[in-house]
Amino acid sequence: MNSHNAAKKLHVRTDDVVVVISGKEKGKQGKVLSAHPKTGRVVVEGVAIVSRHQKPRRRGDPGGIIHKEAAIASSKVMLVCGGCGKATRNAHTFLEDGSKVRACKKCSAAFDN
Repeated sequence: MNSHNAAKKLHVRTDDVVVVISGKEKGKQGKVLSAHPKTGRVVVEGVAIVSRHQKPRRRGDPGGIIHKEAAIASSKVMLVCGGCGKATRNAHTFLEDGSKVRACKKCSAAFDN
């Protein structure tokens, strides 16, 4: 299997709250709108805004300059814990019923409920 065609498993998922840790958007916080494991990129709300010049396609459609979020590398974002509010890496813990969940490295609060 070629390494460039293999899908990567991301440390963040859709609807996670993340903070950008590098680049010109460093320090911005937002919710993950979509995650793309094949390319290793994520779209974060309010981060990496680009201008798209769009032509109206149907009658009544607005044309003009549309501002939308662009995808950034998933390695540039870090998960924010809902319990302690700090940026953290994922730990994996097992619950009483045997299910594996993502947890905060700092306060051990579970991300997946």
